[in-house]
Amino acid sequence: MKTAAKDIDEYLQDFPEDIQEQLQGIRHSIRKVAPEAVECINYGIPTFKFHGNLVHFAAYKTHIGFYPGASGIAEFKKELAPYPTAKGTVQFPLDKPLPLELISDIVIFRLDENIRKANPAKKRK
Repeated sequence: MKTAAKDIDEYLQDFPEDIQEQLQGIRHSIRKVAPEAVECINYGIPTFKFHGNLVHFAAYKTHIGFYPGASGIAEFKKELAPYPTAKGTVQFPLDKPLPLELISDIVIFRLDENIRKANPAKKRK
């Protein structure tokens, strides 16, 4: 039985190179707009935390799951319309380019949301 990854780099190693590149693209997009976020493995998948869970992502057989929570999905419902979504999840097909700009926009929204929850008087600039 495979053991759980200790960090994101270890998680990525389990996938073919093309999937690793896509996952690294998401990772770099998140890191670019949320450099203060902490990387970890939570629920067995790559997670970024900043004043609580920010976003998660994971690779599957036919898609990459991106988990910005229910508020992230609701806020970007129109932009996410081309993709299968659920309450807090969006699925990006492996055979299509990742919408990295949209992912960045969602992460910025989640950063602002987490900052407001942590300190209602403060807003990210």
